Amino acid sequence: MPRKRKSLEEQLSQLEEKKKALQARLQKQERAKDTRRKILIGALVLDRMAGDRDPEFARRLSDWLRRELPGFLTRQIDRELFEELIDPVNTQAKETQNE
Repeated sequence: MPRKRKSLEEQLSQLEEKKKALQARLQKQERAKDTRRKILIGALVLDRMAGDRDPEFARRLSDWLRRELPGFLTRQIDRELFEELIDPVNTQAKETQNE
């Protein structure tokens, strides 16, 4: 039985589909790398804020974040994650009221 050859249009269509699939895979890999970078930077910042190595740097870093985060965080749910950093006095007052 003779084998039917694909037309050039069919071959081109299959190659385009394969290209789309590879591009999607590449985008997924790039998003994963970007997420990992953000996690590692965040971990570094939190580690430095602990202040064990350099308390003065930890204070300056906390001050900088307190100034920058309110303008950077646009969603209320995100602001709530950093509430104790953005407004530590108000956070302590709420905790005292809840006791």
